[in-house]
Amino acid sequence: MKILSEFIGLTTEKQTKFLFFSGKGGVGKSTVSCATALWLARKGYKILLVTTDPAPNLSDIFGQEIGHKITPINGVENLSAIEINPDTAAREYREGVLAPLRVLLDEKNIRVMDDQLKSPCVEEVAAFNKFIQFMDDPEYDVVLFDTAPTGHTIRLLELPSGWVEILENNSATCIGPGASLQSSKQKYKKAISYLQDRVRTLFVFVLKPEISSVLETKRSTGELSNLGVETGLLVINGLLPEQYCTDEFFIKRRSEEQKAIGKIETEFAEIEKIYMPMRQREVAGVRSLESFAGTLLDNTEDSEAYEPEPANMSCASDFPFDAKEVLKRLIPSKTTKYLFFTGKGGVGKSTVACSTSLYLADLGLKTLIVTTDPASHLHDILGQKIGSEPTSISGANGLFAARIDQRKALEEYKNRIMAAVKDLDESTQKSVEEDLNSPCAEEMAAFEKFMSYFEPGNFDIVAFDTAPTGHTIRLLELPVDWKGFIDLGTLTHQTSDNTRQKYSDVIEIMRSGERSTFIFVVYPEYTPIIEAWRASEDLKAQVGIETGLVAVNYILPENYGKNSFFESRRKQQEKYLNEINHRFRVPAFRIPLLDREPRGIGMLREFGIQIFGAAKEEELWHSTRK
Repeated sequence: MKILSEFIGLTTEKQTKFLFFSGKGGVGKSTVSCATALWLARKGYKILLVTTDPAPNLSDIFGQEIGHKITPINGVENLSAIEINPDTAAREYREGVLAPLRVLLDEKNIRVMDDQLKSPCVEEVAAFNKFIQFMDDPEYDVVLFDTAPTGHTIRLLELPSGWVEILENNSATCIGPGASLQSSKQKYKKAISYLQDRVRTLFVFVLKPEISSVLETKRSTGELSNLGVETGLLVINGLLPEQYCTDEFFIKRRSEEQKAIGKIETEFAEIEKIYMPMRQREVAGVRSLESFAGTLLDNTEDSEAYEPEPANMSCASDFPFDAKEVLKRLIPSKTTKYLFFTGKGGVGKSTVACSTSLYLADLGLKTLIVTTDPASHLHDILGQKIGSEPTSISGANGLFAARIDQRKALEEYKNRIMAAVKDLDESTQKSVEEDLNSPCAEEMAAFEKFMSYFEPGNFDIVAFDTAPTGHTIRLLELPVDWKGFIDLGTLTHQTSDNTRQKYSDVIEIMRSGERSTFIFVVYPEYTPIIEAWRASEDLKAQVGIETGLVAVNYILPENYGKNSFFESRRKQQEKYLNEINHRFRVPAFRIPLLDREPRGIGMLREFGIQIFGAAKEEELWHSTRK
């Protein structure tokens, strides 16, 4: 590939270069980053692959344990990888701040500082510190970053400018004593300069040939450009192979792909692009990655792309669908029901959440759908503007939608906090105001806005379209760790106690199977299933929340795709349907692949009926309300 070859080059002086891979979840960026890392290692470059995604899958792709340590990849000379664990990084960071102070302060003051360092800021700055640890290391020729989904990646890259401003003074900060952190300021400035240096850094976006993926990429590349970071390459992954699209359904679906490709060519005319075909089998293991990398970077034919599954592979799955049982977990019995649609990015959870919410509204239930995803495209799906307050959706009686606007939430949060301390002394007010200008306040404001939707209201159902799984779990776990930091610590105990009580009440609602249902949306492939299952287990262990339903999306139609390519993929899907049934042990329902992305109320309504079918019968409706 021309741009990558020119970018890496052979330099006379030792200078580490950086490759960033980002994009909407589920587009295959981990596969692309792993394949690129392997390709470079085979060419003799010393490579480190780093994932900043809180739900990493490098271990799954390479078929070996990696974790929060630099680990050589088995059988591949010159290639190592690490999966940054945000909890471990935070512990390491806190100890790094406290260690030099242990000889100066008594145990009581150390405990106070330890509590202060259990803030959302520390989680972020610790992950970023780990991130930039590899940005000035002559040990590696190239460091590749497999990043979290775009909304969170942009948040990570925005952090340095905020930290530099905070560290301009020597006062105590939520990330430690300012005087002891001045050396960090230079690291952050250097990180910014590297990210903006097109000689040292190449930013790659991976996307699918779908309008929603194109729109998010357009938004994200624009936001990065505002930070001074330019995108150098697009990888459009998963194109349907023309030779196998021979019937009405797949001809139509491929036609929709071509429309998306036309938009890509128009919107990103100046950026180099690589188009990758959909494979017949998943990419896992070194051999499979090498075949994928050959097509990606050497333009060779992928020897495994259309290799059929074994002929004796079972195509039967024990995967019953009981519409009545599913609806029992979606419909409220006495009071408001809270639904949480979560899962790996790219599994279609926003579409499933919208279709389900519309279906329930059509049943006569007043329904509010709220997105907590910073890279949400709810407005694209519903076909109208979504604000920070509940908005009535045209053409859908009883359906409302809202999104958590972090900037507006922060403004409201600041006003509330300052009003709470208006009668305190000037020094305290000034201290609180300084705290409110830290990124911690933004985290706390977003979480408070999230909690506000649990206050008694006039909705029968509140459905949350959440951020990808790793970030959703972080959202629910963080307040447990904040302890005395809740409400910025410097405020009155009464305010802090009120916030803690609200959080406790919300968690209890989430733990109640009668009041809440967590729905994991997956598609029948290994990575989204195993990520959802791990997240489900984490929610149960860390927060005490049980999974209620599994929605399996993108099920291939039985009456179309009657050829070796789609038959092989269908067999693979059936295998994973059995895996879902075995792992989750909760009611699950199939969601069909459509010949185009559902957009607008009309299509979403039809989609909901396809999903739930006879669930609208009067007898079933009344039986679920008992």
